[in-house]
Amino acid sequence: MGSASLVFTVSFLAALPAEPRSILFVGNSFTFGGEAEAVLKYRPETVTDLNRDATGGVPALFQAFSDQLHLGWRVSLETSPGKSLEWHWDNRRQVLNRKWDAVVLQDYSTLDPDQPGDASKTVTYSGKFAEIFRRKSPHVALSMTATWSRPNLTYPSGQHWSGQPIQRMAKDVRRGYDEARAAHPSIARIHPVGEAFNCAIARGIADPNPYDGISLGMIDLWAPDHYHASVAGYYLEALVVFAGVTGLDPRRLGKDERAAHDLDLDEGLVVRLQQLAQDITHGDGCKAAAAP
Repeated sequence: MGSASLVFTVSFLAALPAEPRSILFVGNSFTFGGEAEAVLKYRPETVTDLNRDATGGVPALFQAFSDQLHLGWRVSLETSPGKSLEWHWDNRRQVLNRKWDAVVLQDYSTLDPDQPGDASKTVTYSGKFAEIFRRKSPHVALSMTATWSRPNLTYPSGQHWSGQPIQRMAKDVRRGYDEARAAHPSIARIHPVGEAFNCAIARGIADPNPYDGISLGMIDLWAPDHYHASVAGYYLEALVVFAGVTGLDPRRLGKDERAAHDLDLDEGLVVRLQQLAQDITHGDGCKAAAAP
């Protein structure tokens, strides 16, 4: 074989997709896109929705990132609005109980719907899922997504986190997920999405209080209900989860990343969010963040 043919063969093989790997997302509207319809309905044909709801969401963004970098992931999701891991266990575990290469679990936004901040059920049901997934696939990569602070539980009076800094809820939720990981060592990683939101605020990318308007040059991480994420918020979530699952630098996607373009996100913002996701996942965290 001549040198030119050899170079062509090596280049061709390098461009081939990686061996297909399966990943399952289990969660609720904080995974499937909530009030951000552009995310909710983003390319549902590219993923397998086990509930047949034609949902794209963060899983479809993950699929788009994988396709652009030729990683070979095949993405499935099982999501339902306002549900906890306990509900998924009671109602969907037979659908989920199969072989997966990776699984990302996301519990209710307050951990326990009835006792905000209580991680007891998160610990219990993450352990139950970890057991059945590892029984089918001993080397499955298990992870969980720690979600963001909700302004509607922080700024109005009479709520669980009322009167506290907006960063506090995300930190409390993260502690709950850390309890689950400590109890079940097979859970390899917690995706720090709530902390990424906090970092976006600390770096002046996002406005901390959507109730009093959005400051010039900043974005709103939340939807108009001040509960779910905005398109930019879900995009940041997808970057953080992608970086955590794959171990890759999300900056490799670049300012021309396809999903961001489809979602009409500004190129400059995309670059800043990719950098933030890299720092919070693989770097030194968010040194600019103030500790509330």
